[in-house]
Amino acid sequence: MKKVCSNAAEALNGVLFDGMFIAAGGFGLCGIPELLIDAIKEAGTRDLTIASNNAGVDDFGLGVLLKTRQVKKMLSSYVGENDTFMQQYLSGDLELEFNPQGTLAERMRAGGAGIPGFYTQTGVGTVIAEGKEHKDFDGKTYILERGLIADLAIVKAWKADEQGNLIYRKTARNFNPSAATCGKVCVAEVEEIVPTGSLDPDLIHTPGIYVTRLIKGTHEKRIEQRTVRAA
Repeated sequence: MKKVCSNAAEALNGVLFDGMFIAAGGFGLCGIPELLIDAIKEAGTRDLTIASNNAGVDDFGLGVLLKTRQVKKMLSSYVGENDTFMQQYLSGDLELEFNPQGTLAERMRAGGAGIPGFYTQTGVGTVIAEGKEHKDFDGKTYILERGLIADLAIVKAWKADEQGNLIYRKTARNFNPSAATCGKVCVAEVEEIVPTGSLDPDLIHTPGIYVTRLIKGTHEKRIEQRTVRAA
């Protein structure tokens, strides 16, 4: 099956629909599937629920989908760099389900592994635990968290072969491997595509069996918070 597409719009053709649930890789502006996000914006798909560590910044990453009001709900860990996110949440225009970072990553991983739920101590005694099943193990209280299965996973990798085997580079690995596995369809964007068989199997982070479609593109290397020393 040919997985390599010519551009993001082609890769998402026939996949998008209003009201869908998307899992997105990335942490801050590192390892985000920016080309696929822009294609979703151009497609005009609305009422989206998106699981992602954060929502980018106002004019880049998932922030562009917030700006066009295509997002109905976010499942996120950190939202502090996006004024649009804050304004829409405080005005009641955007639903928000806070998830501790480790819990969000494990919810994605569990969904991809076919695990419907797991117990964790994280969040016990806080608003995170409200309405969730509590259970004691060995004298300690845990809460039940559900695995996530998304309609679509969008991820960013460094290198891939033509079968969609993915290698992430350094910090850009972040949420991407977990997100890639939990989508019914996974579309990946990469910086380089090499012939099948060129990659060392021991270095592959996401096996191609999880990846449905693949694009190569040029990516912008933004710095989320530039901090410099005074001269």
